Amino acid sequence: MTALAPARRPAHQIRLSRRFLSLTGWTLSGACLLALSALMVWILAVVFMRGMTALKLSVLTTITQGSGGGLLNAIEGTLVLSAGALLLAVPFGVAAGIYSAEYRFTRWATTIRFLADVLVGVPSIVVGYFGYVGMVEWLGWSFSVAAGSIALAIISLPYICRTTELALRQVSNDLRDAAYSLGANDRRVILGVCLPAALPGILTGILLALAVSVGETAPLLYTAGWSNYMWDGHLTHSPIGYLTYAIWTFINEPFASANALAYAAALLVTGFVLIINILARFVLDRRARR
Repeated sequence: MTALAPARRPAHQIRLSRRFLSLTGWTLSGACLLALSALMVWILAVVFMRGMTALKLSVLTTITQGSGGGLLNAIEGTLVLSAGALLLAVPFGVAAGIYSAEYRFTRWATTIRFLADVLVGVPSIVVGYFGYVGMVEWLGWSFSVAAGSIALAIISLPYICRTTELALRQVSNDLRDAAYSLGANDRRVILGVCLPAALPGILTGILLALAVSVGETAPLLYTAGWSNYMWDGHLTHSPIGYLTYAIWTFINEPFASANALAYAAALLVTGFVLIINILARFVLDRRARR
């Protein structure tokens, strides 16, 4: 006896089923996007309204005094820590990205790529605890700008590395072949041809890493500490203020002045991150037009 073949569904039923599944998927995706957008708009509206109410000239020109005062020391500290992180992370991140892109099939490139992917997934508080044990306690730096900047650099490094690699991979191989045909060596091709062509993408990665470092709190709690005063210029044994600490601490205080500082700091951090993202989009759009 021969087995009977299973009956097939008509073609129009299959098309209707696929359309229904597609419509259901798009509907759920749109609903999730709408819900997330509404939450984001609500959060930004709260931060903007309460932050603008609390943001006064005295907040920008005076230092923190207990649970009141201003945020001048926190603004300065955020800029110092972020600048220090970029100074440390950009050279190593760009160099690692160049090696991973131009020598992508070597064992070292695979290792760098794997380590960067792993480092992206490491919680920032783990980086902060590593900084506390390694730099604050073992090296004896105490809470300091150096410890905080290195912690932020560790967090920023994989973003710069991966975006640099992706930007260089998008450079046409025809440019490389043309440079090699003219007698250029590897160093000349990478630095003189590939790197300028990939510069907008690399700058975008650096800006995104800067946005990440500006919004970090956990690693700085263990490495930079907090100070109500302006930075004294020392890299070690000198804690420093930063905006995210003001948000984390003052929002839970039972004083209106402390809550006002928290909302003002939140508005400043949001403004910094927004400006950085706008710059990153501008660089990307300019690159796309070219």
